[in-house]
Amino acid sequence: MQHIHKIIWKIHLWLGLSCGVIASFSGLTGALYVWQPEITSMLNSKLLKVEDFSKINEKTILSSAYFLATQNKGEVNKVFLPYREQQTISINYKNGKTLYYHPKTRVLLGEKSVSIQFFETLLKLHRTLGMPTIGKYVIGTSALLFCFFLLTTGFYMWWKIYKNNLSKGFTMKWKPKKKRFYFNLHKVFGIYFLLPLLVIAFTGGYFTYYKTYKSALSIFNSSDKTVLDEEAKQEKIFSLEEAVLQTDGKYALRAIYYPKDSLGVYRLRYIKDRFIKAGFRKTKEMELNQQGKLRTLSSFDFDSNNNRIAAQFYPIHIGEIVGVLGRFLVFISGFMPLVLLITGFKVYSSKRKKLKR
Repeated sequence: MQHIHKIIWKIHLWLGLSCGVIASFSGLTGALYVWQPEITSMLNSKLLKVEDFSKINEKTILSSAYFLATQNKGEVNKVFLPYREQQTISINYKNGKTLYYHPKTRVLLGEKSVSIQFFETLLKLHRTLGMPTIGKYVIGTSALLFCFFLLTTGFYMWWKIYKNNLSKGFTMKWKPKKKRFYFNLHKVFGIYFLLPLLVIAFTGGYFTYYKTYKSALSIFNSSDKTVLDEEAKQEKIFSLEEAVLQTDGKYALRAIYYPKDSLGVYRLRYIKDRFIKAGFRKTKEMELNQQGKLRTLSSFDFDSNNNRIAAQFYPIHIGEIVGVLGRFLVFISGFMPLVLLITGFKVYSSKRKKLKR
């Protein structure tokens, strides 16, 4: 039994000193990104905010988006309609520029700012370390190791020490000896933030291994076929104009992705609520080929259970599913991997010095 304890301690130690570093970086960048909508909106009110936006109806927004996109046909890469912190329409052009327009008057408001670019870069670093091909696997694998091995081994050791006196395991002593102080910090922060960190790490792994997650979640599916699958097979024909301008009482168009080449498709993405709101994330997606044939169509209302569950990983990961309190908890939890890394290293250093003596 003592041999098993030693192995578990070694696993906790070496994972803490390796993937704990990556988890600390992910935690800090994620914590900063939690408040991206509010910070970006505050710094870019002229680009993102519209006076009396609530008085602008859906048809006006859709017609403005289509009109603006057709003004530079062939040069448009993506069109983004009002969503989250953005109340304006933005168009990403193939030359790399992104310009913002008023959703009613269609007046040019300006070009993407440095602060917006900063948060876009921050998200890339958070998800891929700035290395899209390799970095996403480093981040995703570290998140899962942190979840299934680092946190669980930490809980195992905490339980072995405090199972007969749980209150002591949850209590912080503020005036012990220096080496015990770091140990106390490590155990208290570790146990109090165990569940939030487990959830954040597990959902974080989804963005790298989403195919594996969806495959595993397919056990919750009742049937492989949906109403929308059958509808899509009929290959209905739409013009892009018709597809963009049609209003949906349930979903709001939030983005149009244009074909990258002659064989590419138009992709239209929809969202239940344009702006940040607690609750389930409900989406709809449609793909049209360049001849106007409906190729794929998916919707939360008719989607398979594994896709419905997978759609919630983002709002859970960032805390939005339970509102502002959830986001605040994720923000605080983002600092915990670094706190645990520092305090754990201090505990390890103290033991090393003791052994040398």
